[in-house]
Amino acid sequence: MQTEIIWPAWIIASILTLVFFWLMLRAGRRLRLLADTPTSKAKGVFIGQVELSGRAKLNPSRRSFLAEVDCVWFGYTIEEEWSRWETETYTENGKTKTRQVRKSGWTQIDSGGEAPAFYVEDETGTVRVQPDGAEIDAPSVFSETATRGDTLYYAKAPRAEIADSNGFRRFHERAFLLDAELFIAGHARERADIVAPEIATDRAQELFLISCKNETGVLRSYRWQFWIFGLLLLIGLPVASLIQFQSTQQEPDLRLTLGLAGTLIAIWFVGWLWMAFNSLVHLRNRTAQGWSLIDVQLKRRTDLIPCLVETVKGLRDHERTLQTELAALRTQAIATAPGQPGPDIDSARPLLIAITERYPELKSSDAFLSLQRELSDTETRIALARDYYNSIATHLNTRLEIIPDRWFAPLAGLRPQPLLSVESFERTPASVDFTSA
Repeated sequence: MQTEIIWPAWIIASILTLVFFWLMLRAGRRLRLLADTPTSKAKGVFIGQVELSGRAKLNPSRRSFLAEVDCVWFGYTIEEEWSRWETETYTENGKTKTRQVRKSGWTQIDSGGEAPAFYVEDETGTVRVQPDGAEIDAPSVFSETATRGDTLYYAKAPRAEIADSNGFRRFHERAFLLDAELFIAGHARERADIVAPEIATDRAQELFLISCKNETGVLRSYRWQFWIFGLLLLIGLPVASLIQFQSTQQEPDLRLTLGLAGTLIAIWFVGWLWMAFNSLVHLRNRTAQGWSLIDVQLKRRTDLIPCLVETVKGLRDHERTLQTELAALRTQAIATAPGQPGPDIDSARPLLIAITERYPELKSSDAFLSLQRELSDTETRIALARDYYNSIATHLNTRLEIIPDRWFAPLAGLRPQPLLSVESFERTPASVDFTSA
């Protein structure tokens, strides 16, 4: 028996399959991107793809339109219900007929909100966030349905009603409350007004997300999306073929159904392989970028050392030992990988303390105090850059050891990256001792 194919049904099934395939890969890419990106501290946010958690700050804060709560971002919608009789055309026994049917629905009559630049704060500092263009996952702060007799019906919405209105309006608002804990994944760039980073939209980047969930909750959401769309992809066309055979009153072609299932499994596997391979390449590049961040911060420190030399000279002739120590720090403009010849990443804080102990009069010098703060801040940045590199290198090394990533990682020339481990490297900021004489 020759199989009859209804081409419109196959076209619809194919389009849905492509949509499910794209959604599955999109969720998978984002899942791996978030899993492979370490969460940074505010002071450790550098240029590039970052993740950040902290409290939402804005001064002055915004007042939301419906809930009237203090927030840093809000958006609202107002809908009105309608119902009316409509003429519907249908076919019965080969004849075209019409009938009156009652239809109803909701029409949006108003929307709005505010999305100013706000700040995310943690124990190390603040980072500005430009929410325009971000995917917003904000909690609901207001959700009510009002009738004409309610004050809300006209107080927060246009007075003019739509045609065929039922007299019901639905009000909904979402917002990020002031001091709420947020999770942000996006691209950090340099601000235009001051020398500081900000997180903003970038069309070249895969993800810009602002969420009220923590990282675990966001990962769980994308994991569910990946498997649900993958399952829909695998069962979509085979189920469509069975329905198609039934609609044509033909016996199901088992070979065709199994062939479709096998083809979809192969497509699913190739798509996953392509996604995983590209994510490993991106992870390797971000690891290289993390290493370069250490070099940038070391270079920043060496640029400050000459200022320290001149400040010490201006108050007292510096000793040979002090000059030697400063010269040693100036040689650390480039980081040296573990096991390779070259200078280690030593901290400048012990040297600062030693200088203030040798030259007490420096404690009253504004220039020295300002320089000391800059160097202390730089030391913290170096520590955060080192921790960021170690975190992302650990993600890469783990990917290279687990199955199935380790099977195709050599195709991209990926190799395990060494971790920095310097005993004299301080992880937390240390204040300069101004009390010793």
